[in-house]
Amino acid sequence: MLSESIALNPLDPKEMIHTFGVVGIWVILFAETGLLVGFFFPGDSLLFLAGVASSSVADAIFGAGTRLNLVALLIGGPLCAIAGAQFGHWLGSRYGRRMFERPNSRLFKREYVEKAEYYFQKFGPAKAVVLARFIPIVRTFLNPVAGVLGMPARQFFLWNVVGAILWVDGILLVGYLLAAQIYNAIGDKIDRYILPVVALVILISVLPIFFEFLRDRRARKRGEAVTVVAAASGAGAVDALRREAEGDDDPGHGRRGQHRR
Repeated sequence: MLSESIALNPLDPKEMIHTFGVVGIWVILFAETGLLVGFFFPGDSLLFLAGVASSSVADAIFGAGTRLNLVALLIGGPLCAIAGAQFGHWLGSRYGRRMFERPNSRLFKREYVEKAEYYFQKFGPAKAVVLARFIPIVRTFLNPVAGVLGMPARQFFLWNVVGAILWVDGILLVGYLLAAQIYNAIGDKIDRYILPVVALVILISVLPIFFEFLRDRRARKRGEAVTVVAAASGAGAVDALRREAEGDDDPGHGRRGQHRR
């Protein structure tokens, strides 16, 4: 009785799936990517468990009548994520930095915006929009930041579509394809293993960022090596010219050469 009277926990993806179904997932995807207050929603774990809930073992794990429509998720999910991000971009371009001029609170912290700006500046607009989808909190704040920093709406839309499809459908399909193996391993006790599952999803999510950092670091090292070689070559050339100039200024230089002949 007590458990039934407890209010819905918005951070529990299993409870949200069981309560709201496909439409609820659509709404959450829009809110997490388009509304600044939606950054706390568990997007990655929600998508993963939604993929599990659309598989043949959904009723066995979540309860009878819980199975979700995979096609609706694969089509409607990216559309809602695209619409949310585009709305966030519009808010940023419409209202500018005053959107973020608020004191830190339990829900909002200035560092969220600074982190989004960091990724935008580090990877450039296109990569940042795609990669931000896989980073919790950043995927919420980067969209208005892109609008504030003047990224054209059409360019943002193109990479918004790419990022939304990769993020939403990618994680959905991972959950869907692994559902049977998960059920064979843990049965209907997924609640006990939700943290490891979420950790796995987060690990998968940050892999693109990890590889991008490696590429950036290698490129920076190559650039530093080229700079060092160029500096060394330049220093050698200057030293050679200086020695030649000193030789020309030496009055005995020519006579020594004549004596050898």
